[in-house]
Amino acid sequence: MKKYIALLRGINVSGQKLIKMERLRESVATLGFEDVSTYIQSGNILFRYPETDVATLSRLISKAILSDFGFDVSVISIEAGELETAIAENPFSERTPENSPQPYVGFLSEIPSAEAVAALKESDFANDEFRVIGKRIYIWYGDSAGKTKLSNTVIERKLKVVSTARNWRTVHKLLELSS
Repeated sequence: MKKYIALLRGINVSGQKLIKMERLRESVATLGFEDVSTYIQSGNILFRYPETDVATLSRLISKAILSDFGFDVSVISIEAGELETAIAENPFSERTPENSPQPYVGFLSEIPSAEAVAALKESDFANDEFRVIGKRIYIWYGDSAGKTKLSNTVIERKLKVVSTARNWRTVHKLLELSS
């Protein structure tokens, strides 16, 4: 059995797509997942499953949520080791203090094209900075994540991929929980 993390996009935000974590754990356990746990209300599911393609896991979870809760949710599944890689490849490591919420890491459904990344770089995001590395986008907000023009919606539209972001503390906590 391999350890995976499923990152759900846009649940329990501003009263939209509400899912209680207990019910979510029950729902995904019916898929044959083992050692299912969740972390905070924003949709982080940790589980074990025989080695398989992460895109297949994402589709299974998304279908279960549609069936059990009645709404469509984008899901990015990653192997637990991807969190170690995300931390090791932090392009803002020189300025990331311990226990910082920044940078935010957007986990992407696929590697965006070079043309899409170039199009995103052409946009003016004031004091916000980003770096795309493989299937991740690292974001350092100059002011705050709540006031940025570099929103997840903009990232998805420009990069033409699905994205869901987690702050740096959450990335570290998910790694700890998956160990």
